[in-house]
Amino acid sequence: MAGLMNYWKNPNMKILKTSLLYLLIMALGSSCSKVKKDKNEFEPEQMMIRIAEIEIDPIYLKEYIAILKEESEASVRLEPGVISIYPMFDKKTPTEIRILEIYANKEAYESHLQTPHFKKYKTTTLKMVKSLKLTEVEAIDKESMPRIFRKLNP
Repeated sequence: MAGLMNYWKNPNMKILKTSLLYLLIMALGSSCSKVKKDKNEFEPEQMMIRIAEIEIDPIYLKEYIAILKEESEASVRLEPGVISIYPMFDKKTPTEIRILEIYANKEAYESHLQTPHFKKYKTTTLKMVKSLKLTEVEAIDKESMPRIFRKLNP
């Protein structure tokens, strides 16, 4: 036992002990951040879903689509609470845009409205929009939502 104690008191072991301590701290920090992340995970019962139905003036369609693509990409990439802003159009009438919006909760939606990219979208497309209808909807199977999006990950 005395030999083992002398081994750990050896000055050459200081680097090893420091490295082991550093690794232990990193492991603990990693596990703590995982716990924190889990607390902020998606909670289906708080989810806010809506469908935007937008009619665009045909002379602005190309410009509108470019602005919409920029805004939806930025929203999903930059905002943790934005699960989906998925724009699409009617095949027969491309000026009829539909957007599936899914937010983690109402707070995420309200925060989204204050972002620079959303404000830019709203102000620059105002003259392009002929009509706008927002419909709040309720998911029938909220628990399947994480599986749906997980399937899209390559």
